Amino acid sequence: MPIKDWPVSERPRERLLAQGATALSDAELLAVLLGTGTAGRSALDSARAALQQLGGVRALLTAPPDRVAALPGWGMAGYARLQAVLELGKRMLREDARQFSPMGSPQSVRSYLCMALAQPGHEVFAVLFLDAQHRLIACEEMFRGTLTQTSVYPREVVKQALRHNCAAVILAHNHPSGVAEPSRADEALTRALQSALALVDIRVLDHIVVAGPRSVSFAERGLL
Repeated sequence: MPIKDWPVSERPRERLLAQGATALSDAELLAVLLGTGTAGRSALDSARAALQQLGGVRALLTAPPDRVAALPGWGMAGYARLQAVLELGKRMLREDARQFSPMGSPQSVRSYLCMALAQPGHEVFAVLFLDAQHRLIACEEMFRGTLTQTSVYPREVVKQALRHNCAAVILAHNHPSGVAEPSRADEALTRALQSALALVDIRVLDHIVVAGPRSVSFAERGLL
């Protein structure tokens, strides 16, 4: 059925233009992203079904490609649109971090890392490289691992820090288990990286552990 034949309440794009994006539900925003429906199913129907099946926006945005592609009305094109939106959000937060000190806005850093490290099924270790004013130079994924652990090599982190000529770093990794609490191994790794980077006069300002929307800061815990 063409979009013009759906009731006005079922036309999220028109509602967005008339009332603004904040007036729309999660399903309506996703329907705008999808654009068109399929035979007998509107884009809004497809969006509602996806949210119900996967359990919410975060689960949908971080779902693997085959899971999204299998959803009625989505396919690989729908997955690509989701990834584009997610990447734009990351880039916006990165721009903010480059203009202002991440240490001056810790919540922005956490928000960015919760998006950047929203990887299903495996651990990711990333480093934020900062200049002398603690502005972001680059954020790089350094290592990937399994569901429960990642091998991190301090020598490689030091090499990259020197390549960026940075003055400080913020370390970060995710816990796919969903538990953000730092482990003993996380604490030992942080100490090893602190010692290695201190030899080249680079400070470790924080180590943030991310688990879905939750995060824990080593600095706030007094672990640095």
